Amino acid sequence: MANRKASRLILLVVITSAFAAGVWALTRFTLKRPTASESATATAPRASDPDWWRSMEKVKEARGDTGNVAIEIPSELRHYDERRWFLATQVAEVKKFSLQPVQDFVDLAASVQRGELVPLPAVTDTYILFGVGARVDGDAFTRYVADQNLALNDEAGLRDAYARLETEHAELQKELSDLQTQAQSDFAAVKDRANTKQAELDKNGAVARPSGRAFDIAALRQKIKSNEEDKALLNRYYGQSSGSSASGSRLLRDYDLLQALARNFGGRSFNLDDASDRQTLKVYLLSSLRPPALKMLEEIAKRYHDQFARPLPVSSLIRPEQYQHALRRVNRYAVVIDTPPHSTGLAFDIDYRYMSIAEQNFVMTELARMKVEGRIEVLRERGANYHVFAFIDGQRPSDDLINASLDEVGSPVKQRNDGEQAQSQQTSEKVRAKSRVVKNARANSKMTRTASKAKAKRHR
Repeated sequence: MANRKASRLILLVVITSAFAAGVWALTRFTLKRPTASESATATAPRASDPDWWRSMEKVKEARGDTGNVAIEIPSELRHYDERRWFLATQVAEVKKFSLQPVQDFVDLAASVQRGELVPLPAVTDTYILFGVGARVDGDAFTRYVADQNLALNDEAGLRDAYARLETEHAELQKELSDLQTQAQSDFAAVKDRANTKQAELDKNGAVARPSGRAFDIAALRQKIKSNEEDKALLNRYYGQSSGSSASGSRLLRDYDLLQALARNFGGRSFNLDDASDRQTLKVYLLSSLRPPALKMLEEIAKRYHDQFARPLPVSSLIRPEQYQHALRRVNRYAVVIDTPPHSTGLAFDIDYRYMSIAEQNFVMTELARMKVEGRIEVLRERGANYHVFAFIDGQRPSDDLINASLDEVGSPVKQRNDGEQAQSQQTSEKVRAKSRVVKNARANSKMTRTASKAKAKRHR
């Protein structure tokens, strides 16, 4: 009887263990829930879309044995000898067409409303937005002014902001007054005890040595200064310093613009007072490009999909300067020059981390071809991205304009060793020469076709 009970217990343990192992295997190898960064991607525009999840799994699925294929990085996807030339080319394109980089989400919303930027769907047959807006939060919308964030308010919110600053200022002043009184008492006590020479007061009126009140007073004065600077910013940008009506200020109009867009964006309404809605709206806004860049994205995505039957993973599109600066804290490839390429709406990143070597080689060959044709600038970044920048008219800016933009992208990079130089693009002239050959070939082909048609017409 005892043996039978023991056997049953052992059998139960074995079955339970097998079931647990099966569940673990199913979770680990089949479902493969996204990582923390990918979970951030799956905000409202994606989480409720089964097509997006199916496409994501298609992007991430195992490729199997790809043989002994070697990675082949074309010279067109490497840095130039003058490393600044890559960024300077993009800055030159901005100058060429007098584009205004997008400063913040309010700027972005206005650009979308004017039709300068086109919102992209989260997933199509040929591409998937995979990582776009991964770092956005649900914080209130702000204006990015003078390298700092300025709260965006309606009239009620503006009154509340002023009231908070006034209350905080009064509390800080009272705390400072109390500390100074205590410092004077400390000084008197020290003077009585020492009965020698008068204890020195620091310039803040606090005791120099018997206590740390001098540091407390200095810290409080700094807080008061910050408070007054915040109020000055409100006065400056909400029109209070000149005595003008707050209802006519630019920032109040900006809030109204954003509110109007939020009421109907992509067929959906967003509540700007709700953190979840704000986060979702930011992701939608970041899912935008200028039409010339979208055309390039769709072309490379179709070629990739036709070849491998997978959607092309796109990890970044438009990024306002405000978001770019925040992203820089976690992404070393997020450029923070005066004209970051992604803030123009002409740049996008392709994520290659899940691609097989054959897929990477195919995409790089296609991108190299488009660069030789003079339609894009491109770089294979070590952060598992191909950075693509589209030229509006399909032509690279002139070398003179690029040279004039070099100083705007930073100091010259330290010279690399001979081995690294051998792998890089030799000069921009090499790319431009290839582009001329392609264009001449197209022109000759067109002339030949025209002559043939004329000859055939004469014979008729």
